[in-house]
Amino acid sequence: MPPRYFDVHRETTRVPMRDGVSLATDLYFPAQGGTPLPGPHPIVLERTPYDRTGTALARHCSFFARRGYVAVAQDVRGRFDSEGIPEPFGPVDVEDGFDACEWLMSQPWCDGNIGTMGTSYSAMNQAHLAASNPPGLASQFFNQGFSNNFAGRIRQGGALRQSMVAWIFRQAPVSREALADPALRELLMDCFARTQDWLAKGPIRPGTTPLRHLPEYEDHAVQITTRGELDAWWKRRGIWMEGRWDELPDVPRYLASGWYDSHSHVVTAAFRELSARQQSPLRLIMGPWTHGGLTPEIPRAGEAHFGVEAAPEWNELRLAWFDETLRGMDAGLGDEPPVKIFVMGGGSGLRLRNEPDLSIDVGGSWRFEEEWPPARTIYTPFYLGAGGSLSPEEPAADGAGTTFRFNPADPVPTVGGPLSSVQGLRMVAGAFDQCSRPDLGHEDDLPVASRPDVLVFQTPPLRRGVEVTGHIEARLFVSSSAVDTDFTVKLIDVYPPNPDFPDGLALNVTDGIQRARYRESPEKPALLSPGEVVSLRVELPPTSLYFAPGHRIRVDISSSNWPRFDVNPNTGDPMGRHRRFEIARNTVYHDRDRPSQVVLPLIPAKGVTEEE
Repeated sequence: MPPRYFDVHRETTRVPMRDGVSLATDLYFPAQGGTPLPGPHPIVLERTPYDRTGTALARHCSFFARRGYVAVAQDVRGRFDSEGIPEPFGPVDVEDGFDACEWLMSQPWCDGNIGTMGTSYSAMNQAHLAASNPPGLASQFFNQGFSNNFAGRIRQGGALRQSMVAWIFRQAPVSREALADPALRELLMDCFARTQDWLAKGPIRPGTTPLRHLPEYEDHAVQITTRGELDAWWKRRGIWMEGRWDELPDVPRYLASGWYDSHSHVVTAAFRELSARQQSPLRLIMGPWTHGGLTPEIPRAGEAHFGVEAAPEWNELRLAWFDETLRGMDAGLGDEPPVKIFVMGGGSGLRLRNEPDLSIDVGGSWRFEEEWPPARTIYTPFYLGAGGSLSPEEPAADGAGTTFRFNPADPVPTVGGPLSSVQGLRMVAGAFDQCSRPDLGHEDDLPVASRPDVLVFQTPPLRRGVEVTGHIEARLFVSSSAVDTDFTVKLIDVYPPNPDFPDGLALNVTDGIQRARYRESPEKPALLSPGEVVSLRVELPPTSLYFAPGHRIRVDISSSNWPRFDVNPNTGDPMGRHRRFEIARNTVYHDRDRPSQVVLPLIPAKGVTEEE
């Protein structure tokens, strides 16, 4: 849609909060001849910790102002030009979000309709804002985030996502204190550049890193590192939605994420919860994207290329949503089914010579669904078998299991995946051939599966294609010589050999982890009895991929994925406070009485019944 107005008038103001703190806010007005149009206008609001004056946000705000909205960009409390003490991902955004909306509603140029938008942090604080039921809130567009700090952003299966500690290291050099002190900023920049080296030394302890110069930042890093249990600190209002979904006002919401985004499980879970509650329009789009505000306009994730159709015009989509829900216009979205997903796969697996990075042709296509997950899903167990087989057939043998040695000092390296906040860590989000990479600091370039601590289970080459769309769960029977350990599960698409990859390639699809002590409950840890066989479940973030004929479905199991997750010391000591580690002998069982399996959500092909 062409701009309705071609001028933008920008003003900076300070918005008062109820406790007297003021937040720096930029207002982008539609204008003609440099003069703001009187309005009133609908509002589009984004609250950010990443500098409201940043190029990307300024571009987005100008886009909406040119089309008749007042776009508002606000620095959250304690960040950049805003006053107050920062509280990363804290419930303070509940009250601040309310106060920001209340101030906007009092302005003569506001028509009484406020829409919110933003990615990641700015998606989460939209949920915080909504939890306060502020005046004027009429529509929301969440990109790659909602509100569940514990299981959604910082921990997965009880393991710590170390990128969230790296996020603190990255924010420290642009803290208000560092921006005012060049020497402190230089110190913190050096600290950020060596984030992975700091994490390799062990948990962050108070007073041991340059973060000690920023007490609020250091405290947050220590809190998320040491609070392994789901306790009252994690369950504070706004940042923990479980049990509070009914507090959210019933307003139109559009939820978006990507298969290689670390927030995909949170966004799809929010869609399911809201679908059962709200009457207002609700939409979900899931693309083949990594984490970031601009990634939906990039048709690649890691080494995989999905075709130009995978990259929509992102602001145009958001504009259509706000035009419909704030202005009452018909932008065509109302006629679409509520769920739109990109089904990856079906490409040649060859290098794309016309792409500068020679990315791999994975391909894929968009499809609409009436619900998430699709009602026609057939949840199918694929059983782990002796000799590394993976099959829908239940194991017939007795007493079969595979044991490996897990050394916390030599963890399995991260190679791609659904990641976020990777700056400062030597890892890259997306799909990659599963080989170690010296450019990421790995010791060699050999297949990860060649390691003795990685168990590989795979199907024979598929005779016909198989679509896996939805949430995946591994149900494992395991034992360990240690009182605590981790188990990781990775789903992989194995391509047959082709001229560019004469040995084939193995692209990661999704992966998960489960810390054994939290196998029964995230709130009440239970250590293992060495040698005792227990069952545990590993949840994998959702995906949608077509495994083409000739491909193999592969599952890799191990006990580490570093630096993506912190390494379990295997000692049972309090997490984030341990100072020693032990080598564990971990066993995964796959016999008739202990049938470890991965449950795949299969979508039947058109014209194919479940019985076939």
